[in-house]
Amino acid sequence: MDCDEGTDNNHVRVLPDTCVELFLNYTSTPIAIIDDELYKRSIVSFRMSRPMDIQMRKGAGCLAICFYPGMAYKFFHLPMQMLTDTNTALSDVWKDLAGEIEDKLTSAPDNETRVFIVQNYLLRQLSLGKDDLQVAHCLQQMQGAAGSISLSKLTNDTGISQRHLSRKFQEYIGLSPKEYLRVYRFIQSLSLLKKHPECSLTEIACKSGYYDQAHFNRDYKNYAGCTPGELARAADILY
Repeated sequence: MDCDEGTDNNHVRVLPDTCVELFLNYTSTPIAIIDDELYKRSIVSFRMSRPMDIQMRKGAGCLAICFYPGMAYKFFHLPMQMLTDTNTALSDVWKDLAGEIEDKLTSAPDNETRVFIVQNYLLRQLSLGKDDLQVAHCLQQMQGAAGSISLSKLTNDTGISQRHLSRKFQEYIGLSPKEYLRVYRFIQSLSLLKKHPECSLTEIACKSGYYDQAHFNRDYKNYAGCTPGELARAADILY
């Protein structure tokens, strides 16, 4: 992501997606203003369940990596619930390793070399991580069912209690299974909203698995800060 030297980019609202993103700065320019706070160096964005208002700074350059839900834990080795809905300096997570990576990226001749450098560091971190097969199975089942699956089925499949499963989800993903399903349903509705602009909002809500229009509107207020209709008309919201 390279920004022109001319002026700062316009503010955009980025919606939650249950993912973790790593932004590695390879310039001396601050990366961005996020929710009115200036971030100068590399950051990890744990945008799990709330929107964030972002303005990229003029002259900024960074390499962005997005981790699938549940995958960031294997690279950062921290309980995800500690960081949910935060933007955290990479130096607070990876300590001196963050500065080492930034120095190498700054001196790299091109983006292809930068990708190679980052990949090697990520592979090193991955070798220190661990999998949880029960969480992985639940995520696969949730995504295969487009979010329309009961917690009782997940606990029956894994053979553990809802409380134990919730602890695992909080550690690996940063959300409880119930909250993850709720955000995932919201994300599914965004996809339908984008793909089928001809459909009414009532149809979108129904196809996304919402019980009624009230729950649909509530989730949009919580996760986007606006109504479904306002979001569909907005030009400054990314989804």
